[in-house]
Formats: sequence, C-alpha cells, structure tokens
Amino acid sequence: MIKDISIGRHVIGFNQPTYFIVDVAANHDGSLSRAKDLIHLAAESGADAAKFQNFQAGTIVSDYGFKSLAGQLSHQKKWPKSVFEVYEDASLPIEWTEELKNTCDVAGIDYFTAPYDLDLVPYLSKFSCAWKLGSGDITWLENIETLAKDGKPLLIATGAATSEDVRRAMDAARKHTDKIVLMQCNTNYTASLENFKYIALRVLTAYEREYPDVLLGLSDHTPGHSTVLGAVALGARVIEKHFTDDRGREGRITLSPWARKTGARWWIEHANWRPPLEMRKRR
Repeated sequence: MIKDISIGRHVIGFNQPTYFIVDVAANHDGSLSRAKDLIHLAAESGADAAKFQNFQAGTIVSDYGFKSLAGQLSHQKKWPKSVFEVYEDASLPIEWTEELKNTCDVAGIDYFTAPYDLDLVPYLSKFSCAWKLGSGDITWLENIETLAKDGKPLLIATGAATSEDVRRAMDAARKHTDKIVLMQCNTNYTASLENFKYIALRVLTAYEREYPDVLLGLSDHTPGHSTVLGAVALGARVIEKHFTDDRGREGRITLSPWARKTGARWWIEHANWRPPLEMRKRR
C-alpha cells in the first residue's frame, strides 16, 4: 500500500492532489532578488514548492577534463563560456539559503534543494523540508544513504539510469527511509520538441510494477503540459519542471498557471483514483 508522505505544508499520496515543484535551477542568473521574484511568481502560478540546486563548480565538473575533450559537445557547443565557467555562474551561494527559505514561507510554498556536495548537507538540512537526488547522482550510493538517513522525504530522479542503477539506488535509500518518490526523468534540458521522443512515460508503469508501495513522479524539461497530464494519468503524483519568466532564452522552460489550475489535471486524478486495498479485494 502506498503511504502518504508529508512534505513541508503539503501531503502527497496517490489519492492526494498532484504536488507541483518548480525547479529554479540556474534561472536566478546570479541574483538573489531574481531568485526571490521567481519564488513569488511560482507561488502565483500555483506551484507547491520551489526547488533549488546547491553545488560548487569545482566539485561537480572537471575543468581539466572538459578542456581535454576535442571541443564542447552537444548543446554545450553553443555556450560562449567553458563548461566549468557556466557551472560557476550557475552555482547558488549557500549564504542565500535562509533568505530563500524565508521567501518561500512568505509566498506560502515549500522550499527544498538538491545538494551535490556532501559537505553542504548539514547546513542545508536546517532549511530544506525534503531532498532531491539529481539523475547524475543515482550511482552515488553514499550520497543517497546520507540523504535518506536525514529523515526527510527523498525524491529520486532516474534520467539516463539503467534498471539496475535504479534498483541499487532504491535499495540504498530503503535501508533508511520509506519516504521516497521515484521519478522518471529526461536529462536533456534544451527544451527541444525532439525531446518528446525520449520522455518514455511508460517507465512509470514499470516502476509501479516493481515498486508498488512507492509514490511516483516526473521530472520534466519539455515545453507545454502534455507530459504532465500523461504522467498524472499513469499514476505520477509529483511533477517537477524548470521554471522561469523568460521564455525568450534558449533552454528556458516555464510552468504556466494552467498546469496547476486547469480542470484537466483534476479530472485525471479523480478518474485514476485508487480505492483502498480492502475495497479492491472485495470485488
């Protein structure tokens, strides 16, 4: 049986409303005031939580390694700066944490983060009501166990992971907690329409078979709301999208008020309502 999980001021569960997370990510553009503005805009758009990412460029990417490659690859070819410099610009000063949390409180939404450095976890734990594990860390079992031991809900993204990667991560997390959300994810953040070919929403049905007692979610970076409604129809109760007010910049994605307030999401949730186990047994 899937148990409800409390995150901040919300309860998430199969028979609860879908929990919408905006991922501010690097869209703060190095400005605390802009980060705070995005929090308020997220709340106005109907989001339940604002999620940030805490990392230091020197511990997440190798400047030497990327410079040793024969040029930047994929969408990085269009970046005017090196990969290391881009991550430096995107890093979130830990000194902002308390003010971001307070701003979320004022806006009436939850604050949490994805820590990419174990040294940051003790401080961030004072403010974060949950943890997000980014897809790139799904094989970092030490990090998974550290976050799981903290006692807060753990949202695990699985982009580019094999089924065995997911099993190892789930085994590591379940040693210490049952407050887990398992999220399908596409790790290409370019917002290209081509990415719809790689969303693979039916992975959610495989997760439901293998982990019938675990809440499911979607961490998505495609434009629009098709994947949101598709994921909810397949049982997802947590949705995360990158968020900005600047549609004109390449790779930027916004979660519009429609995604939260439209009746379509409500209809799908109720059509997909799961009766208690004892009711299903009596059929």
